[in-house]
Amino acid sequence: MLEEMSDFFERRIDVYDEHMLTCIEGAKEFYPYTAGRLPNKKNCRILDLGCGTGLELEAYFSLNPSAKITGIDLSEKMLSALKKKFEGKALTLISGSYFDVPFGRRVFDAAVSVESLHHFTKDEKIPLYTKLHGALKRGGYFVLTDYFALSDEEEVLRRKNLNALKAEQGVADNVFYHYDTPLTVKHETEALLQAGFSSAEVLKNWGPTFAIKAIE
Repeated sequence: MLEEMSDFFERRIDVYDEHMLTCIEGAKEFYPYTAGRLPNKKNCRILDLGCGTGLELEAYFSLNPSAKITGIDLSEKMLSALKKKFEGKALTLISGSYFDVPFGRRVFDAAVSVESLHHFTKDEKIPLYTKLHGALKRGGYFVLTDYFALSDEEEVLRRKNLNALKAEQGVADNVFYHYDTPLTVKHETEALLQAGFSSAEVLKNWGPTFAIKAIE
């Protein structure tokens, strides 16, 4: 059965970190790699979309302990776990959907998202990325490390399968469910460029997980 996104993660809080680090190809490398791509200047402001328990922040705070993090996540339990991990750090944690939460204008030096955005369509992402682009300071950038479809056929099939499940189970179209529907890297970069980013380049990949840097 499909589970609503927030419910899915709330039910798995006790095993989340172990699952992410041991069951996803390259995870023990791509979390610190992503952290290393973020700015290390003192007191810089970072927006973390779908921050979860802060796996990408563990390495980042060791590189930049003065960073000020704004983290957004649907799961209050995930945010509680993140807060306990990083007591004493400059954290602003928001429980909600990053599609709905306002980001402000020219606020952040950089933004990051790891293994969160592979549930949404290109059309859903463009307005989100437009809002994100506007929230970055001049010269800021977004590091996206996520799971991607390796072909157009895979992308289409996964979305088709989700729509079939939603029809079978009679669930609403205006609710986010946990089901992987990744875009291809090509379609992801198109969404970023259409949202106003000046460039979007692949930095590295670990199987189907790619790190992309999009510059304001």
